[in-house]
Amino acid sequence: MKTLLLTGFEPFLSFTVNPTMKIVEELNGQYIGDYQIVGNTMTVDFKSSASQLIDLIIDIKPDAVISLGLAGGRNKITPERIAVNVKDGAADNEGNTPVDEVIQQDGPAGYLSTLPIRSMVEKLIELGYPASISNTAGTYLCNNVMYEGLHYTATNKLRVPSGFIHIPASHELAIQHGNLPSWSHEDLKQGIMACISVLSDSERYL
Repeated sequence: MKTLLLTGFEPFLSFTVNPTMKIVEELNGQYIGDYQIVGNTMTVDFKSSASQLIDLIIDIKPDAVISLGLAGGRNKITPERIAVNVKDGAADNEGNTPVDEVIQQDGPAGYLSTLPIRSMVEKLIELGYPASISNTAGTYLCNNVMYEGLHYTATNKLRVPSGFIHIPASHELAIQHGNLPSWSHEDLKQGIMACISVLSDSERYL
C-alpha cells in the first residue's frame, strides 16, 4: 500500500471555515485506490507553511502529494498546471504581506504539476462534476506551497507526483458570503476522492 500526503489549509482572510480542512480531516486514514491517505492541515503563514510541507514529506516519505486550497469564486474543481516563483498578496494569518518576493532565490521561474491533471479533469467531468485545468494558482499561500513541494521533489530527484487542486466554496461559506458559487461538502469530498483514484489508475500505465 502506498501513502498519499493530502494537505489542506486552515480558515483565512474572510473565510471563517475552509472546506479543504474538513476534507483532509475526513479522508485522513482512509484507503483510496492504491493509497492510504495521510491528511494534514497547513497554517496560512508565508514564513512557515512551506517548511511544514517539506517536514511532512521528509517524515512521512509519501508516494504522492496533493495539496488542496479554497478558491472562493470559482465554480469548478481546478487542478493547477503551474506554480510560479513569486509570493505576493493580502496579509496571511500572521500578518505577513510579501510584495513581489521570490520563493526560492535560485529556483526556476515555475514548476509544472507532476499530477495527472488532464486525466483528473476528464474523470471529474465523466462523473458530472464541473472541472477544468487552471493555469494560475495565484501568488498567495496556495501557489507558495505548490512551488515549494515541487521544488523539493525536483531538487532531491524524488519520483513523487506532486501538485495542487483548488476547490470551490462550500454551501456553508456561500451562506455567509452571499453571492458566491458553491458546492455541497459531500460533492467537494467526492470530487477529491475521484482525483485520487485517477492518480492510482494513471500510475499503473506508466
